[in-house]
Amino acid sequence: MRMKAIRSRLVVLFLLTTCSPFLLGQTTASAGATPKYTFAIVRVFPHDTSAYTQGLAYRDDFLYEGTGRNGQSSLRKVRLETGEVIQRLDLALEYFGEGITLVKDKIVQITWKSGVGFVYDLNNFQLLRKFSYSGEGWGLTANGHQLFMSDGTSEIRVLDAETFREIRRFNVHDGPTPIDQLNELEFVEGQIFANVWHSNLVAQISPQTGKVVGWIDLSGILSPVYRLEPEAVLNGIAYDPLHKRLFVTGKLWPSIFEIRLDPKGNK
Repeated sequence: MRMKAIRSRLVVLFLLTTCSPFLLGQTTASAGATPKYTFAIVRVFPHDTSAYTQGLAYRDDFLYEGTGRNGQSSLRKVRLETGEVIQRLDLALEYFGEGITLVKDKIVQITWKSGVGFVYDLNNFQLLRKFSYSGEGWGLTANGHQLFMSDGTSEIRVLDAETFREIRRFNVHDGPTPIDQLNELEFVEGQIFANVWHSNLVAQISPQTGKVVGWIDLSGILSPVYRLEPEAVLNGIAYDPLHKRLFVTGKLWPSIFEIRLDPKGNK
């Protein structure tokens, strides 16, 4: 799908190595170190194994999912409890679907290399408008009035949620180290959670400074036996702000996991 820089792989490998010793449900922090979290599974929900998940969002007991690959890209409304796809819109063959987010009564979806985004009515998936942007589109999230978009670099773009005009950009970094390969994004309690592509890590990012304020290591959440191909990687984060529930999944995965992060050990 995307060619990776050797530097990026080495950075991710280093971070995975530093995260791996921690026990399930624990976090650790040393002086000056970025806090590192593991997880506990709360519940498991079914997920369509044909869904090449690129974007995920939650509202009112439903998941909204954007899937990728040319000729297979779609927008879906999914019943959380059963995994049933109750509404679906397939993208034109030339589009490789990427991240999605919900803004009021609308769904916004971006594409990988086409430089085109779509805005749909949340209730009926009617296309309301298109917008354009430069470069690649990877992940997308929103805080209500602004969109935050990743493009595979260490930069996150901030767009006006009404006009789609770019307001600013910021660089994501852990100390002096830039963090790229940022994929699916989700706002969680004022932070941006970001999948790091081809890794088991989720970065917790300050949207004000770009600083990585925490790392979540999801290694082992899905048995390797269910990863049907090399691209069946972790990708998909959704948050239920009312009940404080965090959901994660991956491309072509059979399950969506509700997980809990335990802050024990952080100072």
